[in-house]
Amino acid sequence: MSGHSKWSTIKRKKGALDQKRSKIFSRIIKEISVAVKEGGSDPEGNARLRLALNNARGANMPKDNITRALTKAKDTEALSEITYEGYAPNGIAVFIECLTDNTQRTLANIRAIFNKRGGNLATNGSVAFMFERKGMITVPKGNLDADELQLEIIDAGVDDFDIQDDSFIITTSLEGFSPVQKRLEELGIEAENAELQRIPTETKSLATDDGVKIMKIIELIEEDDDVQNVFHNMEVTDEIIAAMD
Repeated sequence: MSGHSKWSTIKRKKGALDQKRSKIFSRIIKEISVAVKEGGSDPEGNARLRLALNNARGANMPKDNITRALTKAKDTEALSEITYEGYAPNGIAVFIECLTDNTQRTLANIRAIFNKRGGNLATNGSVAFMFERKGMITVPKGNLDADELQLEIIDAGVDDFDIQDDSFIITTSLEGFSPVQKRLEELGIEAENAELQRIPTETKSLATDDGVKIMKIIELIEEDDDVQNVFHNMEVTDEIIAAMD
């Protein structure tokens, strides 16, 4: 199994920018609400809720916030899951996942960002084929031995295992996402974050100035209250990160 994942490196570098999102808690609360409506309030029998709660803890969401989110979930207005696809300047593919109570508002907001920044929305399927659905699980190193952990989980559906800073980044197949999570739970290992991602099959390199412009577009989209996740196929370099800072 490879000790390096190109996408996990990109994702890790982008992590510093992701932390700037001020509405991360509200997005987790939305995911909790949808999960409860979909499968009930018992995380033992609701894998989606269990994942949302785990990510809430990984984001250091206070317990009181989590409790309130669970209590209010059934009374929250129904949210629709919807995706949008488009191209930013320089042909960068963008895939957007949303949870919204007003699809017309969401579409108008996303389209306005693309139009004002030189991009364009595309029809469904226009960029989806450029991405693969993968599970991304972040596990704090702690006292864990990397080789032993890999041996314990490799047969559950692991595609890649990468060591970065103080964490192990585990990439799984779509089918292996739940089995790997279950195996980690059996081992008594709590993930810092676990989510399904859309991983670009190929990334595109841009000059630093162009890359900064793309990242600003991505940030604008992420700031929209209805947006949960934004995926793209641009190579996020150290130079781009430094220029953003």
